[in-house]
Amino acid sequence: MSELLSQLWTPELQAAFTVVVVLLVILYVLSIVWVVRDAYMRGTQWYIWAIVALVPVLGVIAYCLLRPPLLQIDRDEQELEIALKQRQLMKYGECATCGYPVEADYVLCPSCHTQLKNLCSRCERALEPSWTVCPYCATPVAGTPSRQRRPRQSGSRQPRQQG
Repeated sequence: MSELLSQLWTPELQAAFTVVVVLLVILYVLSIVWVVRDAYMRGTQWYIWAIVALVPVLGVIAYCLLRPPLLQIDRDEQELEIALKQRQLMKYGECATCGYPVEADYVLCPSCHTQLKNLCSRCERALEPSWTVCPYCATPVAGTPSRQRRPRQSGSRQPRQQG
C-alpha cells in the first residue's frame, strides 16, 4: 500500500497540493479581512465579527446573513435626504380652517378662501398678520397704529468730546 502511495505522491502532485493549500489559506485570510472591513464600513462592532469570521466558512456565511443592509455612509446620506425633504415640506403649511396644504406666500387658502395673510397697500406683498409694518417697503400696515420711527442709537458709543 505504501508503494502505491509513494508512486501516486509524486513531486508534481505535492506541488499542486501545496499550491491549493496556500490558496485556501489566502482565501481564508482575505475573507476575514473582508468581514472586518465590511463590518467597519457598516458601522457595526467589527471586532466581534472578526472573531466570528475566524470560524472557517461558517463565520463568513453567518456574517453575510446577519450583516446590516446599509453601509454607514448610505445611512448618513439617507438621513440627510430625509432631513432635506422635511425642510422642503416645512416651506408649506396648512390652512388653519380646512387643513389644505398652502405655500408660505399664499394670501388666501385655495380651498376655503380663508384669508391667511394681509397684503401691503403699497407694494402688494404678502404680510404676516402680526406685522405692523411692511418689511419690504416700510409702509405701516392698515388697521394698526403707526409708530413714530426713532433713530437707532448705537448702544455704548458716546460722542467724543474734544477738549
